Amino acid sequence: MTVLLPAITETDPKKINLSIQQLGAGRSNAVGAVTLAVSSATTVVNTLTGLCAPGSVPILVPTTANAATEVGNGTMYISSVGLNTFTITHANSATTGRTFLWAILG
Repeated sequence: MTVLLPAITETDPKKINLSIQQLGAGRSNAVGAVTLAVSSATTVVNTLTGLCAPGSVPILVPTTANAATEVGNGTMYISSVGLNTFTITHANSATTGRTFLWAILG
């Protein structure tokens, strides 16, 4: 569900209006998916330029049973947020398939 982002110099009102309509409908380019690293205690998510910065809030939604179990165990959290990146700290586990969708606010 990406949104058209017209260039700062865009003069075509139809493109600008389409972008506004898409934003109003809830579309966003600040979304993605991540699978937690196996046998590691952290997973770094790199985003497109400008989608994430200090003060942004990454939101994770589990999409697999293993991901939901990780959330239920209370062993994961967002440990840092930086320019175009955020880090998830989680259990150091050999469990595969801990996949999440993510969205960034701010």
